[in-house]
Amino acid sequence: MRPPRMTERATRPGARFALRSGRGFTLIELMISITILAILVSVAAPSLSSLVRDQRVKTATFDVYAGLAYARSEAIKRNATVDITPNGADWGGGWRIQSGGTALKNQDAFSKISIGGPAGTVTYQRDGRISGIAAPMFVVKSAEDNTITARCVRVDLSGRPNIKVDTNKDPSDGCQ
Repeated sequence: MRPPRMTERATRPGARFALRSGRGFTLIELMISITILAILVSVAAPSLSSLVRDQRVKTATFDVYAGLAYARSEAIKRNATVDITPNGADWGGGWRIQSGGTALKNQDAFSKISIGGPAGTVTYQRDGRISGIAAPMFVVKSAEDNTITARCVRVDLSGRPNIKVDTNKDPSDGCQ
């Protein structure tokens, strides 16, 4: 009788290792992977928080723009005046849009955002223009980080809002 033949796989050097490595990670490999992941997260976290703050400013800027555009549109559509009134001293606390005592839209307060604007109510006339001589301007900036670029929403003489980015990093001059 012949002895059983050994298969080619069993005779290769490292065959036991090849079979064993297909079963999963060792504890050391897992710890090294977690360490590398922790290093990458610690490097990326400051950039991510800055990105979140910048996105908050962009979102608030668009909300101001959309509120002004909506109020102008409603004034023209209704052929009536439409008022935008801040909920507090700072426009960052939100605002109300109303026409003749009828509430049209409410904007909630913003978290960690400062919005400087005109003191008091902004009124759109029935032709879509702003009442008064001076066109309002809103400066939107991060309340917790001065390195985040501010944005401004200006209303031109025809009543249309537009957005401008503060290129000189000085929001006090109106995003020049």
